Amino acid sequence: MVERVVVGAHYGLRDWLAQRITAAIMAVYTVILLAMLIGGAPISYAVWQDLFTQGWMRVATLLFATSLAWHAWVGMRDILMDYVKPAGARLTLEVVVLLVLAGILGWTIQILWR
Repeated sequence: MVERVVVGAHYGLRDWLAQRITAAIMAVYTVILLAMLIGGAPISYAVWQDLFTQGWMRVATLLFATSLAWHAWVGMRDILMDYVKPAGARLTLEVVVLLVLAGILGWTIQILWR
């Protein structure tokens, strides 16, 4: 009888799918934003401000920022799990990454809804 040894966290399919979905969301947002900015009036502060006074654009931007943070978290966590072997150092770096991403996401919310 062969015993199976389980090692690692086995995030595999879930993380692969998260990376693809978040990348697709970011790509769609980028294409829509570029189409609006290229096809519309010349870019000025007033045009930019008018664009972001619309509720749907704020929600889309928040969805983009959330997708970007999740995408970055999965990527950074995988890099840290692969290359930082001491558990204490890896945990410290993971907490730092999470705090930075949460701070950026909070700042994004403050900018969009102040």
